[in-house]
Amino acid sequence: MNTPVQTARYVKLPFSLDQGVAARAAIGLVVLATDHTIEHEWRKLLALDGVAFFESRVFNSADISPETLAEMEGRIADGVALIRPGERIDVVAFGCTSASMVIGEERVFERIREVRPRAACTTPITAARVAFNALGVTRIGLLTPYVREINESMAAYLGARGIDVVAMGSFEHANDNEVARIDEDSLRHAVEAVGNQPDVEAVFVSCTSLRIAEAVAQIESTLGKPVTSSNHAMAWHALRLAGIDDVLPDLGRLFTV
Repeated sequence: MNTPVQTARYVKLPFSLDQGVAARAAIGLVVLATDHTIEHEWRKLLALDGVAFFESRVFNSADISPETLAEMEGRIADGVALIRPGERIDVVAFGCTSASMVIGEERVFERIREVRPRAACTTPITAARVAFNALGVTRIGLLTPYVREINESMAAYLGARGIDVVAMGSFEHANDNEVARIDEDSLRHAVEAVGNQPDVEAVFVSCTSLRIAEAVAQIESTLGKPVTSSNHAMAWHALRLAGIDDVLPDLGRLFTV
């Protein structure tokens, strides 16, 4: 004998819309396929009500060289196109410091604007330059994981734009997957070794894979000088470009300007 199936009562319910998670700012982030770190750090740096970031990934080689960095240019627009299609994006950030230098910031922006013509744009090296200008700093210490050729190119690139690299240190490790596993003690000691040089006014830790953003404020208190990193500076710049001027001293000196 078949048991009758009871049909649940179905009701179409009313609803209203608010501005969603990005009521104050919608930030797009293009992440490298090999990056382990930037999303983790940005979740903490951008933990503000009404501020949201939406990311996509682009393929890259884990072996970082000028040639592999340059290859990323043709993939940027496709990565941007996957971020919240048809919806508002206020700022687009491209998450590779060394590629932004090799390709050129303006060329990166051109690729972004192929898809998002009205979005403000930033890269880690753009953000670092703007950050040091905001802090009134012109003489920096540079810490990277890169091979020497890239380090020297970056120092020259910054120097041509008014930021003099007066001290430099590097782990000289080209494997991006392993760079993401350099531990906090190594990074702290390295920042202090570079930053303690007497003519260094501030330290820039270059590479989105290095895990340093959460320790910036504490390192600054020991060093007595401003410290920022690729992820740290770019998060700050993305917020400011989106019109978010919140003062967040727990995140370091940069987030107070």
